[in-house]
Amino acid sequence: LMLVGIAVWIALKVADWLVRPVNELVDAARRITAGDLSTRVSGPHARDEIGTLASAFNRMTQRLEAQTGALVSANSQIENRRAFIEAILSGVTAGVVAVDQNQHVRLLNSSAQAILTDDGGADAVDQPLHMLSPELADMLQAGTTADVVQLRVHGELRTLAVKIARDASGHVLTFDDITQQLSDQRHAAWSDVARRIAHEIKNPLTPIQLAAERLQRRYADEITSDRSTFTRLTGTIVRQVGDLRRIVDEFSSFARMPKPVFRSESIIDIARHSLFLHEVAHPETQFSFEADLPEMEIVCDRRQLAQALTNIVKNAVEAIDARIVGDSDEPLASGNVQMNLSCVEAKRLVISVSDNGVGLPADRQRIIEPYMTTRAKGTGLGLAIVHKIVEEHGGTMTFHDAVGGGTIVRIAFDLAVLAELDEGAGTEPAMGSVTANGA
Repeated sequence: LMLVGIAVWIALKVADWLVRPVNELVDAARRITAGDLSTRVSGPHARDEIGTLASAFNRMTQRLEAQTGALVSANSQIENRRAFIEAILSGVTAGVVAVDQNQHVRLLNSSAQAILTDDGGADAVDQPLHMLSPELADMLQAGTTADVVQLRVHGELRTLAVKIARDASGHVLTFDDITQQLSDQRHAAWSDVARRIAHEIKNPLTPIQLAAERLQRRYADEITSDRSTFTRLTGTIVRQVGDLRRIVDEFSSFARMPKPVFRSESIIDIARHSLFLHEVAHPETQFSFEADLPEMEIVCDRRQLAQALTNIVKNAVEAIDARIVGDSDEPLASGNVQMNLSCVEAKRLVISVSDNGVGLPADRQRIIEPYMTTRAKGTGLGLAIVHKIVEEHGGTMTFHDAVGGGTIVRIAFDLAVLAELDEGAGTEPAMGSVTANGA
């Protein structure tokens, strides 16, 4: 029995010595399966098949760990570059659209979404480019690398400067909205034209008017034949010279607006006075005024702001007259002009002027450009001057369609920005300057 026990014990020890490396391999394989690639089979290895297998297993796990670390590092770099590129694309003002070889949209940044889509661009990815913008798809199909295209976005006509880069995976389209830039260039060019025209026309007007008036006084009694024609013709000369002088004055006002003088003024008083002038001149039109704010003062140039509001109300009255006389498809029985003042969160002052006239033209973005008018007798300078005044006051002016026909002109001012422009802050303005500004 003793010999049998000793033999069994020796057999178990030999079996454990033979099986232990296999168990270590199995345990290491399980830990690697769980994701621990740093696992190694420890201990000295004999120069038999089990030792060779353990050494090969350790070399395999070491290589797997190195390759996995390299993949993780490369993936981290790719992720960082992707986040960096997305941050750059989201911050640039240029629109960027990436398409594949089949012209399906793969990526578009926030600027492209704002310009080309209505719903934020969530559904634009994986869609054909021609569904997003037929103009850009036609340009891509034509094979050009750079061009200027016009497309209608949100009901407005916009001009884009587009560049196309090609690679093996597809195309990348980058474009800038140069609508405002072109408008500013035309604005500057027309300002120069207006200044030159005003200078050239204004000089001979006074001699012509004086000569016509002198003819009336000197020879009206001496003419015996057809005196009425003589009087009518000289009166026409004087009247037309007056019209020309008015146009020249508008040219001069547009080409060289006087520098605004910012003082604290009652905005309700300015608005009521601008509406009252036309209310007296057009008793057949109904005027209404609403102010959802108490008596308040804002920093502004009283004369220029009153001129801007007066021009807007004047345009509203003329739009109503055009609809009443039948220039519109739906003639109007009576006109209505409403001015509303409201304050948003004590930070923004909003002035809205609405009418039920003929409404806005199709190309509404160009109505603030110089000499852009829809009326036969208009000079096209009224809204251009208003826009210039609003910009100098740090405000914005937008145009909207009124319910039932007509136009809503909305002017918004940032009260904090206006407060910084106050030239009389901390001091009492001189009586002369107040009178001049309120004249």
